[in-house]
Amino acid sequence: MTQPAEAALHAAQMYEHFMVPLMFAPWATVLLEFAGVQAGERVLDVACGTGSVARQAAVRVGPGGAVSALDISPAMLAVARQSAAPDAPAIDWQQGSAQELPFADATFAAVLCQQGMQFFPSPVGALREMRRVLRVGGRAALLVNQPLERNPLYQRLSQAGQKRTGVELFAAAFALSDPDRLELLLTTAGFVDIEVSSQSRPVRYAEPQRFIASILQGAAAAVPALAAMSEAQRLHLTDQFQGDLADWLSDQTEGGELVTEMAVHLARGRRPDEVTAAG
Repeated sequence: MTQPAEAALHAAQMYEHFMVPLMFAPWATVLLEFAGVQAGERVLDVACGTGSVARQAAVRVGPGGAVSALDISPAMLAVARQSAAPDAPAIDWQQGSAQELPFADATFAAVLCQQGMQFFPSPVGALREMRRVLRVGGRAALLVNQPLERNPLYQRLSQAGQKRTGVELFAAAFALSDPDRLELLLTTAGFVDIEVSSQSRPVRYAEPQRFIASILQGAAAAVPALAAMSEAQRLHLTDQFQGDLADWLSDQTEGGELVTEMAVHLARGRRPDEVTAAG
């Protein structure tokens, strides 16, 4: 029988192999641009997953900068360490919670979080921790999903999940899809100069016939409802989803690739001076 740790590692490997190159690495580039990460800066990637943001940040900051990356999942961090190229810039990988960052006050010029904020028990608590570890004038930059209706792939997966399990399998991944709430969270946490930008881009998946199995296995690394299932349960769900989405997958396939849209919100805020931030 597969042990939980082995199952978690397999899910993290699928996440890195299948989901990161198509869904997360391109958006990591957008997030770093949005955050204005510069050479020589010290940067923290919170909820780093398998490290796509951290790896790109390390290249950007160069030898004069430094990157730390934190995730609560040992499996995600194990894959992150394995995925780094031998000659890649060094990254300080740490296991820990976003609710209690293991870093000193005023350490970083930028704190980044891609597709993690919506899973935190207390998003405003995590943002206050990010503000604490930022230097005065430093900035936090976040990326989360827009609503389900703007993400047709996950809308179809969610509908199939509701039909087959009676549970909103992907609800947590879209819990911060309201841009006004994002702005309020940053304001409540003490950030200023807040900006929220909504963007979308096409995503192309090779091998549509294997798509459902790959995405359910990979998503189990980050989606709590899927992570709670056994491998046998996910395989059974895969078969059901394959039938439920067959017509949609066929309609969305172009040149042997599944083509769909992914829509996100980017949000950033700056840590003000201590007088303005008090309270």
